[in-house]
Amino acid sequence: GARGGGRGRGGKGRGGKAAAVDGGTKHIHEIPNFTDEEVLAHVRELAQLMIKEAAPRKTIAELGMTSALEVRELAPAEVMLSIERLIMDAARKILAGESMTLSVPSRTATNQEFVAELDRIVLKDQRMERSFTNVSQVRKVAVTTRVMSLVHEVLNKGIHVTKRDLFYTDAKLFKKQEESDAVLDDVACIMGCTRSCLNVVASEKGLVVGRLRYQEDGDPIDCTRIGVGGKAIPPFIDKITNIQSDAEFILLVEKDAVFMRLAEDRFYNKFPCIIITGKGQPDVATRMFLRRLKASLNIPVLAFVDADPHGLKILSVYSQGSKNMSYDSFSLTCPDIKWLGLLPSDFDKYELPAQCRLEMSDKDIKTGQDLLKEEFIQKNPEWVAELELMLEVKQKAEIQALSAFGFQFVTEVYLPRKLKAGDWI
Repeated sequence: GARGGGRGRGGKGRGGKAAAVDGGTKHIHEIPNFTDEEVLAHVRELAQLMIKEAAPRKTIAELGMTSALEVRELAPAEVMLSIERLIMDAARKILAGESMTLSVPSRTATNQEFVAELDRIVLKDQRMERSFTNVSQVRKVAVTTRVMSLVHEVLNKGIHVTKRDLFYTDAKLFKKQEESDAVLDDVACIMGCTRSCLNVVASEKGLVVGRLRYQEDGDPIDCTRIGVGGKAIPPFIDKITNIQSDAEFILLVEKDAVFMRLAEDRFYNKFPCIIITGKGQPDVATRMFLRRLKASLNIPVLAFVDADPHGLKILSVYSQGSKNMSYDSFSLTCPDIKWLGLLPSDFDKYELPAQCRLEMSDKDIKTGQDLLKEEFIQKNPEWVAELELMLEVKQKAEIQALSAFGFQFVTEVYLPRKLKAGDWI
């Protein structure tokens, strides 16, 4: 993907002095007097490079991979027909005195791999057999067929329901919502369709604000006129049409609190952008929404996450996918997201106070070491260098640590300086 912008531009190295960050302004914590054109110059270069290097995203089929599974968008009628065929086949087996079995793609960690040519995690083709006559599997088969029955009903009625609704239709059988949620992913794999094709969605979680207009089920939405709380990202991404924007980049924010600061300060008016948050670990709708915007607008996506292993994990879920939903990584991932901040190398560069630098726990260190072994991290040497620096000093920091310099430091100083310097990786 496009590697434009980025580090080398500002002429600074790791741990460079504050004055070098933006070409010698008086002090790193002062509000800079940059023009908007100066701040956005590198973003525009990155956007041009992306357009120049743009190539259609490849699928597993186009790579000729036969050892991996990839689902696709199916019409409701196609999904219903697949369910009906599977149940008819099961009925025939039962009438013939045979065992009813389900062949389910395995979603275990050992059945996943990162494919560099695709720049995302995919599900391999290993499958498990679930038999109704096997005592240890009978309940799982019952839960799976019940979920199929409910999905068929929802599709037949042409409506959407939440995962919580689905659970409560048969709470005694499902016992825990985690179980019905997991089986829902199994059903999508069995049918060979994306989970959104099942018309069962998660409750709204993500938020969007900024230079974006679209229609949601025919209703016009203008994300510059929705107050400081932002617009909830709808779980029905298929109902979004007519996307329009004059934004120059998408700012992907890890946390709700930072999103609120950016929204209240109307950051998107000064620097035309769309601001999105998944409020921590992102849900499917937020990931699909980001992917849809990137595909429609073809503008850079810059991520603003905590400088800790968890923040980098969240960033990797957006860009390379999660292992839990690797079967649908094509429609849920947005490759080539740039890591804008908070970078471990920013601690010294922006003279972050000692009380804002938190000691990494043993769990943090283990997560960081595990991330270093992941292929999608290894393919980006600058990500590796930042992660190694974090593990070396054993320190982490949240984005909110920047508030030590003032509540509006992020919007008035930090982000404008980072954008002007092209300081992303």
